[in-house]
Amino acid sequence: MKTYDNETLAKLQRVELEILRDFISLCDKYELEYFGIAGTCIGAIRHQGFIPWDDDIDIALPRDSYNKFISYAKKELSDKYTVMNAETNSNYPLMTTRLMLKNTKFRECALANIDCELGIFLDIYPFDHLSDKPEVRKKQMMKAFIYSKLLILRSIKRPVLGYDGFKSKLIYASCHIIHYTMKLLQIKKSWLYNQCLKASTFSNDEINSKEIDFLCDTTPYMNIWKTEDIYPLKKLMFEDIELNFPKNMHTNLTNTYGNYMELPSIEKRKNHFPHELEFFNE
Repeated sequence: MKTYDNETLAKLQRVELEILRDFISLCDKYELEYFGIAGTCIGAIRHQGFIPWDDDIDIALPRDSYNKFISYAKKELSDKYTVMNAETNSNYPLMTTRLMLKNTKFRECALANIDCELGIFLDIYPFDHLSDKPEVRKKQMMKAFIYSKLLILRSIKRPVLGYDGFKSKLIYASCHIIHYTMKLLQIKKSWLYNQCLKASTFSNDEINSKEIDFLCDTTPYMNIWKTEDIYPLKKLMFEDIELNFPKNMHTNLTNTYGNYMELPSIEKRKNHFPHELEFFNE
């Protein structure tokens, strides 16, 4: 993991908290559901704020609130923020949305060669229902996951992967082949995005669904949440902000991270170290 100097990281975190405040204000205005996930949950529980080396904030919204937030943000926050996702810019290769502070730059190494402007951001995840029918659920998860990875490979021929040695060479060779094959066949990024969106949202009308998930992460399983573990939401301090979190975070965090209360070794710590970072607004 590449590391920041203390001053730069603290400044970056201050800007992200400013974005978070504006995000919460808009959500509260329209009574939109949101909650912290992943490292933001761990940070709130273990550090009452950022994990000391972390450089982003992860927020989830159920799909309906997610869509409404994007619509409201484009209308009411456009003087200060850019809403970046694959619908607003087909070169953005992820299934998330970034609320980016204008007149800043933050381009992590993994997205160094993406052809779109990237600024300091709040990472916003759409959560969708999973089918209670095992076969339908399995197909839904794998389709969404595969299309999300193809979307990335359509733009990035060499993604950042956690492999070394001969295995990494085989995987990177496969990535190159897939990337150039899709380019040769002129497969549109927008088509891949829409196929992934279709799979992700497939079970949202299933009223008895007991779990929601962001299907397009490192694995399709790492963000599965039982709705009974989410609601009613509770508030915890994240730095100096009261932020919504799921009622019971232990099951999800344990399944994903193991003993999340124990600090990981230095070599296992992760961030989004930037290829490019500029604080024009300050």
